[in-house]
This record gives sequence, structure tokens and C-alpha cells, in this order.
Amino acid sequence: MPLLVEGRRVRLSRSAVDLVRAHPSLEERARLLRGSISILGSDDATTCHIVVLRHTGNGATCLTHCDGTDTKAEVPLIMNSIKSFPDHTQCGRLEVHLVGGFSDDRQLSQKLTHQLLSEFDRQDDDIHLVTLCVTELNDREENENHFPIIYGIAVNIKTAEIYRASFPDRGPEEELRAARALTGGPMISIYDAKTEQLRIGPYSWMPFPHVDFWLQQDDKQILENLSTSPLAEPPHFVEHIRSTLMFLKKNPSPTNTLFPGNKALLYKKNEDGLWEKISSPPS
Repeated sequence: MPLLVEGRRVRLSRSAVDLVRAHPSLEERARLLRGSISILGSDDATTCHIVVLRHTGNGATCLTHCDGTDTKAEVPLIMNSIKSFPDHTQCGRLEVHLVGGFSDDRQLSQKLTHQLLSEFDRQDDDIHLVTLCVTELNDREENENHFPIIYGIAVNIKTAEIYRASFPDRGPEEELRAARALTGGPMISIYDAKTEQLRIGPYSWMPFPHVDFWLQQDDKQILENLSTSPLAEPPHFVEHIRSTLMFLKKNPSPTNTLFPGNKALLYKKNEDGLWEKISSPPS
């Protein structure tokens, strides 16, 4: 039987370099296998949903944490992150996985599930729904209170395996990224797959309203006022919010204090697989 690539017979007289030139999808797959990133993930999703979109042909994968703020704008961004890779129209298909939410009293999870399904259904491309573990399907009840079963997931971009996960280490500049999220920053991608670099900022935000007031409140007040699901939050939620509020208090104008020269903060993995800060290129 002949050896085929995407339905085309391989000319065995060619060198490996010639084969890659004739079949660009082979180079893309090799690049993904060589890449420094193998796992993507997110956690602490209560009413939020975690979305994984993957192209089975070139392996391009996007993972996002959606809170329902602007689902209509976010789904096209997720789609474009995959379609920006070469050969996304070739052999393979787009597969989406949705995980998160629970049967919360305010029905925020139900609303977000409907929004995400509706927006993916509106896209021009065929998208195959492979995993749906959301809202009622991700709900457990304890003492008449409802909680998510799964708070976080990870995806192995090289094997496509998806599994439950939590992350004690959330990567570089966690407080800075959390501060941007708490001030309402829209969804963005901070990873450049071509350069294999994290690009964080530059960001700007208005001073957080009444930050001193919130820092004086007890845990109950913070839970009830700064959470969409106070009873279902993980144990570290209040500590995380306090830390983020303190960061916002110290940095009311981040453009001036955190991004010298208005340049992004860049990180790249070193030989030990750890994120290492690198210099920004000259303007």
C-alpha cells in the first residue's frame, strides 16, 4: 500500500526537507512536538466555563476561561486564534470542549452555557462538540448547596488528552494578570506560539473604586460581594482577592510603574522548563 500524506502519495525519492516543503502540515506537526509548551490549563471555574478549541489536523489548541462578560466577542477571538495557524483548512476538523459551571442559584452558569453553544453555532466553520461537562452535568449537591464537580482542566496539546487539574503555580506575573482581570480587562492571548514567548502587557486601568473600603471588609463581605457564587468558591478565593486588591492599590497607574518604556514583559522557557524573563526588543 502507498504512503500518503493528506491523501497525496509521498514521493520517497525526496529528502526529509523536500517532503516537508511538499507537505507543510508535516512541518507544523513537527513544530508542535518540538515546542516548549505541552500543557494548557485553567482552574477556579465556578460559574465560569473553560473552553478548549483544537484543530485535529495541525494540532493548534486554544484554551480560555470565559465568564460571560462578552461571549459574543470572545468566541470569534477563540476561532481566530486557531485559524491564524497555517493549514487549518486542510485535513482535520475543529473540535470544542466545554467544561465548568454548576446549578447556581442565579443561573449564571446556565446562561453562559447557552451563550457559548449559540455563538459557536453561529460561526461559519463546522465545529464538532466533543465534550460537554457544564452546569447541571457538572453539579454536585451537599447539604442542600450546589457545587461544581470539576473546577479546572488541562489539555495536552501533543496528545489531545483532557483531564481534571488544579494549578498551584499560575505562571509569571500572576498578580498583574489577576489585577487586569478584576478591573474588567477583555479577553486577550498572552502567548505567541511562533516565538514561544509570553507577552504580558502593557496594560492600563483606572484606579479600582473604593479599594481601601474593600480591603477593610471581612471574608464574608468579600465573598458575598466580589464572587458570583460565594458558597462554591475554593478556599483560597478571599486570599486571592485581597492580594489582587492590594496590588491594585499599590499600582493605580500600571503603565507608568510596571511597564518601563511602555514595553511588554516577555518570558520564555529556559532549558529547565521554567519561565525566564527576557529583554524586550528595542522599539
